[in-house]
Amino acid sequence: MRKVFISPSMMCANFLDLKTDLDVLAGSGVELLHIDIMDGHYVPNFTLGPDYCRALALDGRIPLDIHLMVENVDLFIERFAGFGGGYLSFHPETQYHPQRTLQLIAQSGMHPGIGIAPFHTIEQAKPLLPFVKLACIMTVNPGYAGQKLIPGTMEKISELRDWRKKMGLDFIIEVDGNVSWENIPRMVEAGADALVAGTSSLFKKDEPLGGNIARMRELIARHA
Repeated sequence: MRKVFISPSMMCANFLDLKTDLDVLAGSGVELLHIDIMDGHYVPNFTLGPDYCRALALDGRIPLDIHLMVENVDLFIERFAGFGGGYLSFHPETQYHPQRTLQLIAQSGMHPGIGIAPFHTIEQAKPLLPFVKLACIMTVNPGYAGQKLIPGTMEKISELRDWRKKMGLDFIIEVDGNVSWENIPRMVEAGADALVAGTSSLFKKDEPLGGNIARMRELIARHA
């Protein structure tokens, strides 16, 4: 069976009882913690910051998967570079020289990644793919949890998988956006290696986090 990582969206966690959520996630063997960083410019929202990342990194049980939805990315790298072993991704359309930004991330000790927004194509991302360890396909517009999947974005998963194989590259294909019980099977079958799970699955209101992780593992196992 192909390994598929679960990367819980930590903007959806219970901030008033974060330790309990972390204990459940770590005890269930979750592979990554997805942390959305927003600046109010690239997306019209503000979420988490370096202190939140630092607290999760100090817990130390699960590597961080930091997703920068910001402009002027190079100014943010140093603030988020101290969490070695994890991933640091950004949206290349925000940078004049995105390949140089990937180099800066790699030099910081983090694994470099890119986000591919719904209306940016795999073709546009191809020149950067040899330099990444993770490519995150967004199936909703960046900025908010709880959105519906945008038609046509699912096909990009298999397109990226096929291109990766053709070029002999080695990076994680992550999917972020409406990773719901209904969509998980299609995402996994299309080639997703990591799923960013939020309010439409893992952190669904009034449902137990541990039970939802187990349900997600079962879905993945049936379709990987």
